[in-house]
Amino acid sequence: MRIIVFGLGAIGGVVAAQLSLAGHSIIGIARGAQFEAVRRSGLVLLRPDGRKTATFPVHADPAEITFNGGDIVLLAMKGQDTAQALSQLKSAGVVDQPIFCFQNGVANEPAALRFFKNVYGVTVMLPADFERPGEVAAYCVPKTGIFDIGRFPGGIDVAVESLCHVLNSSGFVANARSNVMKSKYRKLLANLHNIIDAAFDTPTETQFYAKVRAEAEGVLLAAGIEWDASDASARSEMNMTTIPGQERIGSSTLQSLVRGTGSLETNYLNGEIVLLGRLHNIDTPYNSALCTMSEKLANGQLSPKSAKNMQVLEELCQK
Repeated sequence: MRIIVFGLGAIGGVVAAQLSLAGHSIIGIARGAQFEAVRRSGLVLLRPDGRKTATFPVHADPAEITFNGGDIVLLAMKGQDTAQALSQLKSAGVVDQPIFCFQNGVANEPAALRFFKNVYGVTVMLPADFERPGEVAAYCVPKTGIFDIGRFPGGIDVAVESLCHVLNSSGFVANARSNVMKSKYRKLLANLHNIIDAAFDTPTETQFYAKVRAEAEGVLLAAGIEWDASDASARSEMNMTTIPGQERIGSSTLQSLVRGTGSLETNYLNGEIVLLGRLHNIDTPYNSALCTMSEKLANGQLSPKSAKNMQVLEELCQK
């Protein structure tokens, strides 16, 4: 089984590197400086127990790969980049190969199902950083990350069991879930904090996040959507620690700002709540305001970690 990892950022990079180092057949798809660095020198994986370099083929476009029936594809790009990736995979000849969405949010799976019939949801719990081309960092021990995996919209099959076996034998914890979207909606609620982490100048804005989450939970209840009440099982096997000489950046949204990507995933996190609110005629002022703030962060009108509560209130008043 070849594992094609589409997107070698923090999550895709750590998964690709660790699986490659464990002896699995990996092909990466990356872009820009990350593609050039991995092609030239491999992908460095920094962990609390040391530094290793994984070498595997990497391509700039799926069209450069000859896909076969035994391949599986892991999507590991941000939600705003999914549509282009799906179109590229379709053009490259992917048909029946399993597509696993190692992504935050809940919009990627239905988007993929428009193109492919074998689509799988994956809840990702993997504290990792991608700041410098050719290098990714993972901060947890003894297991690097935890994944809930299931067929979309529901079920468990051979593809789920096979990938869980690969991950469990390679330093991760992977749980097969017949109702994986309940896990993904729980993670969505947690990811509503990403833009708060990126925008505010204090370590946590607990009270504000509580309002954002309460608004979101109300919308999910109105939409008849269920979510897990607690975190994934086996969380005790993943303990956050430090990497010598490496400082943790923070959320995936903040990492995008640090790298100056020009786009953020907020519209696929807080924006999911805004969408559901509009579909069910429920106001979502807090999550709407954060989506507006993300646009200002992405285009440089607002600097990371510079927002104050008053700025959020001003955004709310404009609605």
